[in-house]
Amino acid sequence: MAVQGRRVLLCVGGGIAAYKSCEVARLLVKAGAQVRVALTPAAQRFVTALTFQALTGAAVAADIFSAEQELAAGHVALADWAELAVVAPATANLIARMRIGQGDDAAAAALLAIEPRRWLLAPAMNEKMWASPAVQENVRVLGERGARFVGPAVGEMAERSHVGPGRMSEPAEIFAACSDALAPRDFEAVPVLVTAGPTREMLDPVRFLSNPSSGRMGWAIAEAARDRGARVTLISGPVELARPANVQVVDVVSADDLARAVDSHLDGVRVVVMAAAVADQRPAARAPHKAKKKPGEETLKLVRTPDILEGLGARPQHPLLVGFAAETENVEQNARDKLARKNLDLIVANDVADAFGKDSNRVLVLGKDGARREIEGSKLTVAHAIWDMVRERLPG
Repeated sequence: MAVQGRRVLLCVGGGIAAYKSCEVARLLVKAGAQVRVALTPAAQRFVTALTFQALTGAAVAADIFSAEQELAAGHVALADWAELAVVAPATANLIARMRIGQGDDAAAAALLAIEPRRWLLAPAMNEKMWASPAVQENVRVLGERGARFVGPAVGEMAERSHVGPGRMSEPAEIFAACSDALAPRDFEAVPVLVTAGPTREMLDPVRFLSNPSSGRMGWAIAEAARDRGARVTLISGPVELARPANVQVVDVVSADDLARAVDSHLDGVRVVVMAAAVADQRPAARAPHKAKKKPGEETLKLVRTPDILEGLGARPQHPLLVGFAAETENVEQNARDKLARKNLDLIVANDVADAFGKDSNRVLVLGKDGARREIEGSKLTVAHAIWDMVRERLPG
């Protein structure tokens, strides 16, 4: 298990969800992690240092001005010690202070001395606070610095009349995110190429053919590869996601754009994961101006777009290839046909009902060597499981 023997600092913010952090600490300790805890003053209005000391068997950092605690578990010592800092709950206030680098309590000061790429934040707040432009801007900036996020979930708030995104993820999900964040660096310096998101095939300057792909699965695959040490190039269609730190992102729009980008970034790549939802057809002609309504029926002529994955599989020498199959029926059989037809090493298949716009995923992974594995969880958890299967098949 990824957390066994690893050093995790749990920073608890001041919100009603703080009680869930006790279970997060318990799950980590049960799995063999070394856990230390830092509490903000507001957190201590909801949970006590004694509770976390009993759960972890270690001193708790609760007062930045305590000489005794500074010697036992000072913020700099905690920062040097921790391999991962989990912030749960990550309140709107704590997120804002993390963005501006304010270190005025034990938890915030420890976080200030830890690289953002070692932060895992579990946001928790009222849904209106979560939706506010200020909070979303802070989340975006922290993500660009390398911070990871788990949740928030959609559900009932402490104010029972409020329901929406903002509820802190459940402890088991936060624990799983810790395991993902502490994954082994078994792809150190391996160059990989990931495609993600939808393509847009323009009808005219303002209309296009596309699909509902959010790009989250492909971006999670890229982030998981980066966290395991890979040199990642991510070629993505139009999405609304914060750019991952330490990943080369190449923006494309159409299937033709994607094909050209893949070809130009393929040199030296050892693994290609084609998670993009590429349009199979495009309009035969693009109108130079916005097309106006016409009386009667209209006919749109479509032509095929390039089959990028099939082209890669047909090359005499090609990287290890992972394809995706989003199906509406006969999921496994259709995936097996695509696996063989396109000469893939692995294919990741799912029903489109489980594919688009969600934070979690449920997939079936098939290998040309006969492997078959069903995976379910957050998209980052699924991504790591896919990379586990790739690692088993990657020479050297």
